[in-house]
Amino acid sequence: MTSGSEGLLTGNIEPKRGAVLSVAVAAALGGFLFGYDTAVINGTLDALDKQFGISAIEGGVVVSSALLGCAVGAWFAGALANHIGRTKVMMLAATIFFITSLGSALSTGPIDLTMWRVLGGLAIGAASVIAPAYIAEMAPADRRGRLGSLQQFAIVTGIFAALLVNYTIQAVSGGASAQAPWGGSAWRWMFATAAIPAFIYFIVALQIPESPRYLVAKQQIEKATAVLKKYVGGDVDFRVHEIQDSLRSDKPMRIADVRGPRFGLLPIVWVGIFLSVFQQFVGINVIFYYSTTLWQSVGFSEGDAFLTSVINSVVNIAGTIVAILLIDRVGRKKLLLSGSTVMFLMLGTMAVIFATAPVNADNEPILSDSMGVVALLAANLYVLGFAFTWGPAVWVLLGEMFPNRIRASALGVAAAAQWIGNWLITVTFPQLSEIGLGLAYGLYAAFAFISFFFVYRAVPETKNIELEDMDELQGYESARVK
Repeated sequence: MTSGSEGLLTGNIEPKRGAVLSVAVAAALGGFLFGYDTAVINGTLDALDKQFGISAIEGGVVVSSALLGCAVGAWFAGALANHIGRTKVMMLAATIFFITSLGSALSTGPIDLTMWRVLGGLAIGAASVIAPAYIAEMAPADRRGRLGSLQQFAIVTGIFAALLVNYTIQAVSGGASAQAPWGGSAWRWMFATAAIPAFIYFIVALQIPESPRYLVAKQQIEKATAVLKKYVGGDVDFRVHEIQDSLRSDKPMRIADVRGPRFGLLPIVWVGIFLSVFQQFVGINVIFYYSTTLWQSVGFSEGDAFLTSVINSVVNIAGTIVAILLIDRVGRKKLLLSGSTVMFLMLGTMAVIFATAPVNADNEPILSDSMGVVALLAANLYVLGFAFTWGPAVWVLLGEMFPNRIRASALGVAAAAQWIGNWLITVTFPQLSEIGLGLAYGLYAAFAFISFFFVYRAVPETKNIELEDMDELQGYESARVK
């Protein structure tokens, strides 16, 4: 073990400019898969209804089935990453997603489509855990927020790419259920295109180094030192010594380490779980799973509904870029508080519009031109409010707020909770919308309101805190920013 005094003699090392950015971008490609899979189902729903004759409730099950796989994949990803390494889990996730993308495209009915979606969810869940953990473990403290936000930027870019591909395929085919000019149903090609980013993710994961904290945990000190010198810099020997102390590497890392005295888990793990659940319970993924169908139901044409979904996605990307610029300056907590406020106001506006609108024979709201514009504006401002706050900030916090020893395991637990929350919102929306869209958006507004007070009382600020100092967050009231 290198002593701290020896590390001081080494002096600070300047990492290669852009090196850590390149590996952060590479790891964030897992988020791109996450976003692509989130949105690719959006454009296929009406076509699946025509092809397989599925009901709204059955459609909700097909859409949400992947999320159950995501929860399982997230739960086990942390332990698997501790065992075989972060980069190997990335390659495994890419392989599974590649296979299941093609399987979904070739499905012959809702049952086998659901099976492929669940299996693909395993890969997405694993990628959702590994990317933020890996980026946090590679990034210097003063850049960790911006680099960690790349995970969310990749997610929203994946959503945009899937919506744009869906829009293009249905446009040239004459609809999602029509035959594509090159053969086969358009909706099948929508699923098949997801194999392309999966292949790229696998190739990229082959090229990036293993996390230095995983290498130290496995006693591969020379490799960890080399990675820190190239990508992180600073007093590398002293940093290795700190990692060794924080890991207490004479004991194996286990998921049982997240257990604590309060309801079975450590307090900081509960904070991560509630952050994850609130991120989903504000209903953001309803926009990206159902927006095309939603806008058609209130009078938009199929082409206009697809285009509106693409616009939502562009707003999402713009908001995430704002977050990348702000998160290391403003801090995570202030962003979350402002996001809760904006989302509450916009969701409340949509709830009132849909609750007071007249309905047709199918109980679908009929919006006047003026109310349609207001609803569309509120929806985009809601997406913007999420995109520059809760979208990236939660992933950054989950990647950095846990102590080294439990990071991968605690992140797995929190991400599993996030996927379960996503599933609950997704599977219940079709039924809630049949009762009334005002009720659905009213519930999401209520969760946005509650999330403000949760953040204010319970969430620690982690800006500029070194990962090796995160042990203080187990008693997070006393955490100090250096």
